[in-house]
Amino acid sequence: MGKIRVKTFGDQELEQKQKEEAKKRKEAKKTVKAPGMKGGERVVAVGPSEEELEALEKPAVKTEETPKEPGKEVKPKKEKEQQAFHSQKYQTLSDQIDKTKTYTIKEAFELLEKLQRKSFDETVELHINTTSIGVSGQITLPHGTGKKTRVAIADEKLIAEIEKGLINFDVLVAEPTMMVKLAKVAKILGPRGLMPNPKNGTISPKPEEVAKKFEGGQINFKTELKTPIMHLTVGKMSFGLVKLSENIDALITAIKKPNIVNVTLKSTMSPGLKLKI
Repeated sequence: MGKIRVKTFGDQELEQKQKEEAKKRKEAKKTVKAPGMKGGERVVAVGPSEEELEALEKPAVKTEETPKEPGKEVKPKKEKEQQAFHSQKYQTLSDQIDKTKTYTIKEAFELLEKLQRKSFDETVELHINTTSIGVSGQITLPHGTGKKTRVAIADEKLIAEIEKGLINFDVLVAEPTMMVKLAKVAKILGPRGLMPNPKNGTISPKPEEVAKKFEGGQINFKTELKTPIMHLTVGKMSFGLVKLSENIDALITAIKKPNIVNVTLKSTMSPGLKLKI
């Protein structure tokens, strides 16, 4: 005889019953009974599917914050995070200054004295806006700058030190014959404004004499390369009003008033004061 397949009726009925119950449960999840409807009437539920609900239950993946675009509003830092750049004394004096007023040298000096630090002798500076770029010259201030000028005379030994990055001078003087040798360190000296130049009097057949002049207080003044402004030291606070006034007057005369738009006077730790010339 061939193979005989025997079916058990009890098992078949049980299997069919389980399938029907599973189908009912599935339909119950997809539908919901609406209030006010009769028994047996159902409406399809509106909402997320089972797959969507499972996705919502999963933990969100943390993404990196994209940098804020320029121009977007940035929240201000808390007060504790903000640090005052200037001292309270500076702020108090700054509030006393009339930014629309031009002061005489005497009035400006009296204000600078109020902010003078006892710990060191502050340098006094002039910041001069000129009518054009290229304004330049030399002057020996009547009372010097209060700072010792380190002057060096170019030779082969000094050039070797410059190549190693050793620069221990404020002014470099050279003979005309040394300019060819200095060319190889021009990229180092040029950006620092230390390259000898006939316009500022640092090239001379008698470099020793020129060096003495610079050591005696002679300074060069020149506007920045692309901006009509120059920054100059005119002394120390310890000079007092008379000496500082004489240095400032001599400098203004050398630059010439027609070349000047405005002048600002300040000390190391003070605000700038517009000065009458």
